[in-house]
Order: sequence, then structure tokens, then C-alpha cells
Amino acid sequence: MGGAISDAIYGALRKQIITGELAPGEKLRQDHIAKSFATSHLPVREAFLRLEAHGLAVSEPRRGTRVAALNPSETSEVIEMRIALETLALRHAVQKCTLADAQKADVARRLCDESAGMPEWETRNRAFHMMILAPCAMPRLLGTIGDLQAASARYLFAHWQSKWTPREDPDHAAIVVAMKRRDVETAVEVLRRHIRRVL
Repeated sequence: MGGAISDAIYGALRKQIITGELAPGEKLRQDHIAKSFATSHLPVREAFLRLEAHGLAVSEPRRGTRVAALNPSETSEVIEMRIALETLALRHAVQKCTLADAQKADVARRLCDESAGMPEWETRNRAFHMMILAPCAMPRLLGTIGDLQAASARYLFAHWQSKWTPREDPDHAAIVVAMKRRDVETAVEVLRRHIRRVL
């Protein structure tokens, strides 16, 4: 039971940090969060530890737990790590890709293109990226990539939310076409360029 409550608290706080609803440096108040979820402090502390492990929060002596700062050099590191790991996963995914896998990726691409606002787009964008990588069937690698995508999503919200407009993404379409053709090199090159554009 504690695990489910901890998961819910972690999920809610993670979303608020990524979207900027909880600002960098803002204190995460354990009492207030425990009360709002009608639970004890233990699941809240568990959620805080997970946020810290994923680089979304920091714990400081006598200051408590706060939302981690947005550090430009850290963002660059996250993008470089995403490029290295996502292209590795995609290389394996394209080689194993079935027609059904490519069709699922195409559905995820269309949903992303049809997003009405940035929060919806960001969730669907991450879903698309995980969908194209899923055929690699490497759960540890995919787990690490998921954490990195959450970290880079904070940067996207902080820097692009005011400029975001609905649009079709030609890179996503090109990756799906390359997957259908089992064209590993094209898929990897488009993805590398696509991720780097975040900077």
C-alpha cells in the first residue's frame, strides 16, 4: 500500500517539477504533501528519495528538500547522454522492428502532431520516443533513457513553453519511414539531429 501511495506522490511531484509548476529552488513541504495525500511521512520521504535519484530534487541539511536548479551545463550533459543512449537503443530497435512496431510508432507520431498544448505534446512526445526504442527490448537501457527524457523535459518547459505552437514534426515522420525500411543509419542520424535541436 505504501508503495502505491509513494508512486502517486512521486508521479504528481515529478509532473509539477517538469512543467515548472514547482519552481527551481522551491521547498517541498513534507507535512503539506503528506496531508494532501492523506498519508504518513514515510511515503513522502520515499517519493523525495526517488526525485533526488532522478536529479529532480536536492536535499540539504537544515534546509530540507527543494526542487533542483536548472543548470545549463547539466542540460548539455543530459542531451549528450540522450544522444548516445537513444541512438544505441534505436540501432537495436530498427534491426528488430516488425511492421506492427512501426505502425505503433506511427500512431504515437500522429498523436504527438495532434497535441493541443505543450503539456499534452510533451507527454506524447516522450511516448513517441519510447515507442520507437521499445523494440530494442533492453529494459535497463530504456529505464535510464526515461529518466534522461524527464530531465530534458524540464528544460523544454522552461525555455520553449511560451514559444510552443502546434505543428507536425518531420523528424518523427522520417524516423518512422526509416524504421519501416529497416534503414538503421538514416533513423539514427535523424534522431541524433532531432535531440540536439533541444539545445
